[in-house]
Amino acid sequence: MNLLFSFLLSYPLAGVLKRVPDARPEQKNLFILSVSIFYLVGLFDLWDGLRTILISSLGSYAIAKFLRGSPYMPWVGFVFLMCHMSVNHIARQAANDPHSVDITGAQMVLVMKLSAFCWNVADGVLPEVELSDFQKDRRLPELPALLDFAGYVFFFPSLMAGPAFDFAEYRRWLDTTMFDVPVTVDPSRKPPTRRKRRIPRSGTPAMVKLLTGALWLVVFLKLSPTFYPEVLSEQRFLEHGFVRRLLIMYMIPLTARTKYYGVWTMTEGACILTGLGYNGIDPATGKVSWDRLRNVSPWEVELAQNTRAYLGGWNINTNSWLRNYVYLRVTPRGKKPGFRATLATFTTSAFWHGFYPGYYMSFVLASLIQTVAKNIRRYCRPFFLDPKTQAPLPSKKYYDVLSWVTTQLTFSFTTTSFLVLSFSGSLQAWARVYFYAVVGTFASMAFFASPAKPHLRRMLEQRAARASVVLLQQPAKSAAAAPAVAKGQKTLAPPTTTADADGMHRTVSSDSLSSAVSREPILGMSSDLQLDFDEALSEIKAEVHARKVKTDALKKAA
Repeated sequence: MNLLFSFLLSYPLAGVLKRVPDARPEQKNLFILSVSIFYLVGLFDLWDGLRTILISSLGSYAIAKFLRGSPYMPWVGFVFLMCHMSVNHIARQAANDPHSVDITGAQMVLVMKLSAFCWNVADGVLPEVELSDFQKDRRLPELPALLDFAGYVFFFPSLMAGPAFDFAEYRRWLDTTMFDVPVTVDPSRKPPTRRKRRIPRSGTPAMVKLLTGALWLVVFLKLSPTFYPEVLSEQRFLEHGFVRRLLIMYMIPLTARTKYYGVWTMTEGACILTGLGYNGIDPATGKVSWDRLRNVSPWEVELAQNTRAYLGGWNINTNSWLRNYVYLRVTPRGKKPGFRATLATFTTSAFWHGFYPGYYMSFVLASLIQTVAKNIRRYCRPFFLDPKTQAPLPSKKYYDVLSWVTTQLTFSFTTTSFLVLSFSGSLQAWARVYFYAVVGTFASMAFFASPAKPHLRRMLEQRAARASVVLLQQPAKSAAAAPAVAKGQKTLAPPTTTADADGMHRTVSSDSLSSAVSREPILGMSSDLQLDFDEALSEIKAEVHARKVKTDALKKAA
C-alpha cells in the first residue's frame, strides 16, 4: 500500500514540479531530492536503501570523473554497479521475504541509468566522427554539476520502479530545450502551454495513463486471489484435466503481468505529467507524442503471434539499455556484433535480474524458443503468403490464430519458472503439464535439424520459381489497360533471386523474412542459438589457429 501510495502521490507532486519556474533548475533538483528522500525514509523507512543509492551514484560519478580519459572507465563503472547490485540481490534472496519492500527494484533501474551515464561521459571525450547518431545524441562533453546529477539519480516519479532514461534527456528537460519546436513544425501548430512555461500541457495524457494503470491493478487484485504461483504446487491442481491445467498456467503469468502493466503505466504517467515523457510533435498534425518513456505495450504482449513481438513489448527500456550499452558496446568499432556480444548481453540480463534458478531456466528456454520461432517464420510462414505479392492468403488467418495460441501457451510455460523462482518448484510445475513447451521446442529443433529443412527450402524455391514463370509468361498489357496504370496502379515485377553462402537461391520474399528477424537479442536472449554456436566454434578455431601459427613462428625463430 505504501508503494501504491507513492505512485499516486507522485501525480500531485509532479504537478508541483512542473510549476517550478523554468529559469530555476536548481529549485527543481532540490524539490526532486526532497521528495525522493521522503519516499525512501518517510514512507518505506529504507535508510539502508538511501545508503545504497548514494554508494552507487557517488561511486559512479567518481569513476566517471577520475577515470574519464581512460577507455576502461565505462567498464569499471559497469562492473562496480553490477557487483554492488548483486550483493543486494543475494541479500534479498537470503532474506526470502517477498512481502517486504527493499531497494533492489530501485537499484535495478539505477544500474541502467548510471551505467549509461558512464558510457555517455566516455563518448563525450571521443571525436564525433567515431560515434553513432545515438551516441552523438547522448554524449556528455562535460561532467554535469553534482546537483543536476543528484536530480537525475533521485527523479522521484521513476525512483522505485522506473522508467529509466539517460542524463542527456534529463538535462534537456531541466533546461527545457527538449521542448524546442522544430523549424519543420508550423508555429500555429505549437502545442499549448500555460503562461510562460515551455512544457506543453500534459495533464490529459497523464491522467489517461493513471486511469489505465489503475484498471490494470484492479484486474490484478481481482485475479490474484485465484491465480497465484503457489497454485501450481498444490494438490488440487492435479485434480484438473490437462486442458484446465494449461489454462491455469496461462492465467498465472497473465495475472502477474497485470501488476507490472499497472505499475509501469502509472509511473510513466507521472513522468508525462512532469513533461519528461515528451517525445516531439508530428509536423503534419501538430499532435504531441508522449511515449518517450514507455516501458511496456500490454496489447503487443498479449496479442503477440511470435516470440520477438512478445518480448519486444515487454520491459522496453531494459531492452533498449541492453542493446545500446551492452550489446553494441562489447563489439569493436567497425565490426558486426557476434557471439561474444550476444553472450555478454545474455549474462548481463541474467545477473541484472538476480540469482534465482527460475530466472535462468526461463532465459535458456526462451532463447531456444526464439531459435525455433525464427525457423518457423522463415520456412513455414511463406506458405501462407502469395509468392507473387506477399499478400496474405485466405489460409493465413488460421496460421495467425495457431501462432498466437502457440506463442502465448509456450511463454506461459516459460515464464512460470520466473514466478516460482526455485529450481525444484519450477521443475514440479513444468512436470505437472508434462513439460509440453520443452518437448515441443526440442521436437521442433530436431525437425529443423533433419532433412525436412532442406526439403522446405526446395519447396519454397519451387513455389517462387513457378510464380516467376507465371509472371514472365503474362502478355504485355493492352492499350485498354493503360489508363489503369496511369492512375497509379503498379505492375508486378518477377521476384529476383540471389545466391546465399550455401548455394541456395533466395527470392526477395525469403530475404525479407530473414532480414525481418533481427540478430540482436531481445532482453538478452539470443534470437538464433545455432548461429551463435557456429560463430563460437569459428572463433575458437580461429584463435587456436592463430596461436599455432604464432608458436610455429617462435620455434622457427629460435
